[in-house]
Amino acid sequence: MKRLTLLFVSIFIMASLWSQDMNNGSSAALKDDRNFRIPLIGEKAPSFYAESTNGAINFPDDFGISWKILFAHPQDFTPVCSSELLELSYLQNQFEKLGVKLLVISTDPLETHEQWKKALEQLDYKGRDKARIRFPLVDDNKLEVSKKYGMIHSATNSTRYVRGVFIIDPENIVRAVYFYPMEVGRSTAELLRTVTALKTVDNKAVMTPADWTPGDDVVVPYLPTTKAESSNDVPEGYYRLAWFLNYKKASN
Repeated sequence: MKRLTLLFVSIFIMASLWSQDMNNGSSAALKDDRNFRIPLIGEKAPSFYAESTNGAINFPDDFGISWKILFAHPQDFTPVCSSELLELSYLQNQFEKLGVKLLVISTDPLETHEQWKKALEQLDYKGRDKARIRFPLVDDNKLEVSKKYGMIHSATNSTRYVRGVFIIDPENIVRAVYFYPMEVGRSTAELLRTVTALKTVDNKAVMTPADWTPGDDVVVPYLPTTKAESSNDVPEGYYRLAWFLNYKKASN
């Protein structure tokens, strides 16, 4: 009976998201100016106060000098978003080791968040132990956070594009931004890779090339030289593919 109820809720939510786009008689919350600007890389992350499954949250002050990932969802109980929360829950320890705190935003009210969290924690997902979701699910039923982060716009009357991911550093600067459609699940492994890459860039003053993973060689803007060396000399621990493409070995 519970499974049938959850199935009905899921179908109803998906149908409502799709129908909102074609319904010009949307609620008052969706009728106002919808051209809200996305905070760009290098800008301060917008602050907000909201209720969550972990209590009241004052963002970003409550998160201290940690890295933060704000992970947004259009509604609760949607199938793709449910799979994403489960995958995040299994990576909580890895994010904590990187000094990252997770924050999930969804446009449903807190009561629905509590029900969603409880339902997810009861699932036998991919043969793994049942999930234990420690990160907060934030109530954004009034769309205040979604608007501050530019996820509400004039192209649609629905919340279906509230699908942003914002990686924010300890100085509360936006360092990376992703947007995915609600039909395509986001890669939680890519979030781990991106944070690791950003920390590597900050700590070692290097850059990471395409498809870089931890342990791979990194890119440098130029080769280090001394007065006794010419610009064509390649120091130990480095190599050059072209004058514009210089690498530093990971072991260096």
